Amino acid sequence: MSATLQTPGVSRPVPEAAAAAAPSTPHRSRWRRAFSQPKTLAGRVVLALALILFSLLFLYPFAWLLAASFKPRGEVFDNALIPRTFVPENYVEVWNQLPLLSWMWNSVAIAFLAATAVAISSSIVAFGFAYFRFPGRGVLFGLVLATMMLPGAVTMIPIYLIWKETGFLGTWVPLWGMNLFGSAFYIFLQRQFYLGLPRELFEAARLDGASNWGLFWRIAMPLSIPSFVIVFLFEFQASWNNLQAALIYLNAGGVEDFTAPLGIAYAMTKYSPTAGGQGDYQYVMVASLLVTLPMLILFAFGQRYFIEGVATQGRKG
Repeated sequence: MSATLQTPGVSRPVPEAAAAAAPSTPHRSRWRRAFSQPKTLAGRVVLALALILFSLLFLYPFAWLLAASFKPRGEVFDNALIPRTFVPENYVEVWNQLPLLSWMWNSVAIAFLAATAVAISSSIVAFGFAYFRFPGRGVLFGLVLATMMLPGAVTMIPIYLIWKETGFLGTWVPLWGMNLFGSAFYIFLQRQFYLGLPRELFEAARLDGASNWGLFWRIAMPLSIPSFVIVFLFEFQASWNNLQAALIYLNAGGVEDFTAPLGIAYAMTKYSPTAGGQGDYQYVMVASLLVTLPMLILFAFGQRYFIEGVATQGRKG
């Protein structure tokens, strides 16, 4: 049976059948051979040793932080990965020294609002660029991408003045409100994913009477869950680590209103001997370790969406 779609006067090959029948290019074959698993025992041993070495390099900062969190004040910076003196009481005392629970709650709430807002808004805009055909679409999309070329320092003062005029200084709104208008990078990422969806699905839904919103919400959105989760995780991490915005918009409030990055920066100043502190940086190490755990847990649950998204992009390529 011929793998073609028959239309009056037109015979068009099915994309899947055409892709399966197309021979692999020499360029792609070279890449496959270069990144395929070694077939000899020596090659596999060398690959395993290289992976272990790079893994240890990436894990060393976390191991150092973990060791420092169990040390007394005088041994925090001795670079020993095994503490000479274990002080597990640091994990109890840190809650009395710092309002860490309030900082973590503030960061979780702000990061969730920011990630949800940018993931939804960017998905809607990206679907418009991917599905609809209208005059000037390429120029408009180019302008959206051009906004990524603007340094953050250029827009920092105008954005601050906007939030000042709206009366939201000192609140959470400036830390997530701008995400309601999408992000150029996430729009580009989502658009590339939507372009890989079969257009026949949307045409069939259109014949069944689906509206434009129905095409997005009932077809495009369920099929783009991997890319949506990737955008959500990226923005959650970016918002979680955003010290600059918190320093600008929350620094005038109470200590309990700080986010985790701003709180840790405050703790570094609080315990600094030059600021009258006693050098109790072990509490800073404990706080730094604890605020990394939510991101580790989040990425552990979301890693399968990363793999699925990469695999989907690979099939499109």
